[in-house]
Amino acid sequence: MAPRLYRVIIPVRDIEAAVNFYSGLFESEGERVSPGRHYYNLGGTIFAVYDPTADGDDAAEWKYHPSQYVYIGVSDVDAVLKRAGDLGATLVTDEVELMPWGERLFYALDPFGTPICFVDSKTLFTGDSD
Repeated sequence: MAPRLYRVIIPVRDIEAAVNFYSGLFESEGERVSPGRHYYNLGGTIFAVYDPTADGDDAAEWKYHPSQYVYIGVSDVDAVLKRAGDLGATLVTDEVELMPWGERLFYALDPFGTPICFVDSKTLFTGDSD
């Protein structure tokens, strides 16, 4: 079996605020799996928001690099851009941009400072030539 990305964990400082933000952004309730973890199934890959303090873990161990974006494909990138702004994301790019490799996308920071990028699913570059 080929390797498969199945989960990405995003550290947050407030699980309830994170669930409110991402449930609104994804238009999905997701699923609480522990006091500090809430999972969203994004096309077969789990996007997990994780509050280490709420789970009784050491929050100091969870740091996210400021340029380490998580890329998420969406069917309506323009609508997600609007929702992200309405929900309190910091828009790094204030409009959808067209990249030289053909992706339409925008960059943002969630309310916890995590870098996130949303890409029009019709333009995803996956490295496949077909």
